[in-house]
Amino acid sequence: MSRTDTQTADRPWPAQVPDASPRSAVITGGASGLGAAAARRLRADGVSVTTLDLTPGADITADVTDMTALERIADELGEVDILVNSAGIVGPGVPLLDTTPEQWREVLEVNVLGTVNAIRAFTPGMVERGWGRVVNLASMAGKDGNPNLSIYSASKAAVIGLTKSIGKELALSGVIVNAIAPAVIDTPMNAETEPSVLAHITSLIPMQRVGRPEEVAELIAFLASDRVSFSTGAVYDLSGGRATY
Repeated sequence: MSRTDTQTADRPWPAQVPDASPRSAVITGGASGLGAAAARRLRADGVSVTTLDLTPGADITADVTDMTALERIADELGEVDILVNSAGIVGPGVPLLDTTPEQWREVLEVNVLGTVNAIRAFTPGMVERGWGRVVNLASMAGKDGNPNLSIYSASKAAVIGLTKSIGKELALSGVIVNAIAPAVIDTPMNAETEPSVLAHITSLIPMQRVGRPEEVAELIAFLASDRVSFSTGAVYDLSGGRATY
């Protein structure tokens, strides 16, 4: 056995560390869609879940673009073991040349900076305790680039890059950060997408159907658990076969 192998063998395997009971989670965008499905699934696992959203029905009304508010919420909640970044908006379904700087700022502020803000607010405690799971909701649009959704596609590409970066930064901390890149999922957000755009991106799915929120929630629950211990900075496709890389 090499010196490196010996060092690895001497280090406790993270999956052998017993679960705290119960884990606690914060889900941004948790009042509807994928966030709400994730909340139901994690609660079924015995996780204590707090949902944040501007939409009625959330446990706490919060704007992810407000870093001060997120820091205050983090202080009030105390220990948070799991962060699911599901808050996001689609933005305009128009050609790039018809978009405006204001539209770019609005989408990037929520989808990118909102994710950054939540990570900055809730992961320091995870690092301090030596265990944590962060699941960022990206999109196949961030890998393929959907026509007439340039702002959304760019924002989700940024979430993918962010996940890879912070995953490497926290690799030795016990905090695992991964992303999910769904194709079209049957959520209220996609119900607001321009019909022609929605029809095009749905036609790209080999399974010839849209995904269900509970299918995404199942993967979120897996990535939020001790069952994942040697994957960080990764992007998990959930695309009905659409993904090619």
